[in-house]
Amino acid sequence: MSEWKQRRFWTEVTVREAEGGFAIALDGRPVRTPGKALLCLPTEAMAQETAAEWQAQEGTVNPLTMPFTRSANTAIDKVAHQHGEVADMLADYGDSDLLCYRADAPEELVRRQAETWDPALDWAATELEARLESRVGVIHAAQAPEPLGRLRARVHALTAFQLVGFHDLVSLSGSLILGFAAAQNWRDPETLWQMSRLDETWQEEQWGEDDEARAAAEIKRLAFHHAKRFFDLS
Repeated sequence: MSEWKQRRFWTEVTVREAEGGFAIALDGRPVRTPGKALLCLPTEAMAQETAAEWQAQEGTVNPLTMPFTRSANTAIDKVAHQHGEVADMLADYGDSDLLCYRADAPEELVRRQAETWDPALDWAATELEARLESRVGVIHAAQAPEPLGRLRARVHALTAFQLVGFHDLVSLSGSLILGFAAAQNWRDPETLWQMSRLDETWQEEQWGEDDEARAAAEIKRLAFHHAKRFFDLS
């Protein structure tokens, strides 16, 4: 038996002020999350983006074309109730940050990593008051507790909606520092994404591109850009 799929039943999509933000209504009926909570967005700009996704649906509703709705559902139904656990999980990236683990050879890769990643670590030391140290190799070496504590406090200070966007900025890049760099506009999202892909780009230059890997990377790249947009509108 085929899985049931919701079909578009509404004519008009509107944004309305609600307690705590802005809600989406379909023919006057408020949209609710899968957990039955009111789909209430923190800013009107985010609500308008979300409303546009509902307006764009034709025939069968396709959640894959509704990234703002899905991210908002996650913020309301999950992250709002598990804020501390999610914040701790993301803060833990600081102790194994992608930018801190460097190759010992070949010389060109060593140089490229230093030129690309050191400025981000320097930025974090100044703007986030958190100096993370690089090391050679992939074996874990703990960072000093003081900078990690400062980074953890910053993560915990994010709202549930911000944390949803921040989650993907960090997890997709593999770097807590790049997540903060995106959130605070140190560089544009595409530049930061390419910084996180330095090692993969190097391998592609040496051995050629793999079509499946390239397609998977493109999905992640688009998700990274959405995460930045979602964070900004939070």
